[in-house]
Amino acid sequence: MTVTPQSSIPELAPFRIEPWFDPRVWGYRDLRPWYDRVANGEPIGEVWLTGDQCLVADGPYAGMRLDALFAEAHASLLGPDAPSPESPLLIKVLFPADKLSVQVHPDDRMAQKYGFPRGKTECWYALAAEPEAKVALGLKPGATLAQVEEEIHAGTLESSLNLLRVERGDMIFVDAGTVHAIYPGPILLETQQNCDLTYRMYDYGRPRELHIAKSLEATRLTTRAGKVAAKLLADRAVLIDTEYFRLERISIEGNRTSASLHAADETQAAPGLAYLFAASGAGRISGQSFAAVDLPARSILAVPARSPGFVLEDLGGLDLIRITPNWPRVKKIPGRAVAS
Repeated sequence: MTVTPQSSIPELAPFRIEPWFDPRVWGYRDLRPWYDRVANGEPIGEVWLTGDQCLVADGPYAGMRLDALFAEAHASLLGPDAPSPESPLLIKVLFPADKLSVQVHPDDRMAQKYGFPRGKTECWYALAAEPEAKVALGLKPGATLAQVEEEIHAGTLESSLNLLRVERGDMIFVDAGTVHAIYPGPILLETQQNCDLTYRMYDYGRPRELHIAKSLEATRLTTRAGKVAAKLLADRAVLIDTEYFRLERISIEGNRTSASLHAADETQAAPGLAYLFAASGAGRISGQSFAAVDLPARSILAVPARSPGFVLEDLGGLDLIRITPNWPRVKKIPGRAVAS
């Protein structure tokens, strides 16, 4: 196998990505103050930040779809060691005004069995949470697949779900195969494998298609899902670090160089693709070889693996979440503990 030297790959400056607003029956009609967006028709449930259909907002590729940019410049975006040229992560903000369906996502093996490239393991970071906000995460101890199927048809499945209180700042890991649902109350930053394959198990009588057989096939009675305790390092908090993604909350305190954003304990030998999400406040990236790029609240920047150096400046109240893909490998979920 020929390995392409990192130095021979063209540089690509950081760029902002335009969000894509996805209508869902359980969403909000008015996303203000989070986003300046009011629904004309169906409520908006998801704001896709790195979806394939999202557009590059600035720079030489402004207006290009993200999937097309990965197809054209994947080496610059991901570096030479990436196992696939495709975009590895789908990042969203979820706005549940009503209950989401009870659902389950397949793992890689099951997804590939049915012709899809990958499954869907994800995590939720609570950007906000109302009092009594909760999610359903996994099945209660002793539940069986036969019992679950019976309760789906009887309309009583919620009685077998494990409910988890959600507070602002919580990180929740949702392993593939975990039966789950999101209830009204939290605003969640969702990071997942770049796959939107969902098997809807139960939907409270709403007239939407169910995928009962495949949801039962995908279900694991016991998974690694649960709340994850942050790992505190000298200059950041690692919110989660698992086989597909790593999320960190990084303090800026004026400004930081691009080199300082790469954590010393990251397992990849060289920095790869990173996304910078402004949970609140605003920032700006500037470098000698490209025009400055603003990072408004709730927006996201892509920092390619072959990015030129830059300085990230806090323009006021910047709460920065750095999201990086991990290539598939076995890794412990640190600090996992399910609480009721």
